[in-house]
Amino acid sequence: MKTQRKYFFFDIDGTLTDRATNQVVPSAKEAIRLLQKNGHFCAINTGRAAYKGAPVMDQVGVDNMICNGGRGLIVDRELIKNIPLDFDAAKALYDQALEKGYGMLVAQDNSIDVYAANFDFIRQGGERLEPTRYIIDKDYVPHPPIYKMYVAIPTEEEANLPLLNHSDEYGALRFEAGYLIIQPDEKKNGILRMLEAIDGDPANTVVFGDDTNDLDMFADPFYKIAMGNGHPDLKAVADEVAPKNTDDGIFKVCKAHGWI
Repeated sequence: MKTQRKYFFFDIDGTLTDRATNQVVPSAKEAIRLLQKNGHFCAINTGRAAYKGAPVMDQVGVDNMICNGGRGLIVDRELIKNIPLDFDAAKALYDQALEKGYGMLVAQDNSIDVYAANFDFIRQGGERLEPTRYIIDKDYVPHPPIYKMYVAIPTEEEANLPLLNHSDEYGALRFEAGYLIIQPDEKKNGILRMLEAIDGDPANTVVFGDDTNDLDMFADPFYKIAMGNGHPDLKAVADEVAPKNTDDGIFKVCKAHGWI
């Protein structure tokens, strides 16, 4: 029955994967295999672009993923939605950053390509720590759609870009000291979009996460499980704290609840 089926959403880094090796924890993969065997729905929920999350889908053995900060949906291996940033808001921030002398990269499609008018981003923030093809064109001007942007700005200088705090049309996430990622943090909305697409039930939804970028999806009515290796702020709002992911936390919790 539908009321018995659960809908599971898993963050990647530090939840499904061991941060020390960047490999999927074997017991987490086995838990997901058993969850799906028992008729439950399983999906990844990540800020990564679709192309970057796809290899993890293969490693974990799932066919569904929320990506691009909650704005992309992959159902049964098909990208059915990928909402770009509001172009006018993104272009205004791009122009302000260039005017202030900060290097910018722009992602305009679902690929490793990023575009820039100069080499300032690489000089200021270093190269992105992921496979990237840099397309540098002195005449480059962004055009719709824009899915992500990267700004080479130190934390202490963020106040130099007032538009970072004056728009609801994009988010700003920092995972590296040298640059900000301009993309939404809409993991909860991504889940709701996915549930709508598959006729799922929010009240029977379970989320697993480990870091502060998972706070957005740690919301009612979802059942919220933080990993034992997770951030204290996430644990504080969780319904349950699992053992560390490398201590088979996902498997142990699913077993304890009778989901597997």
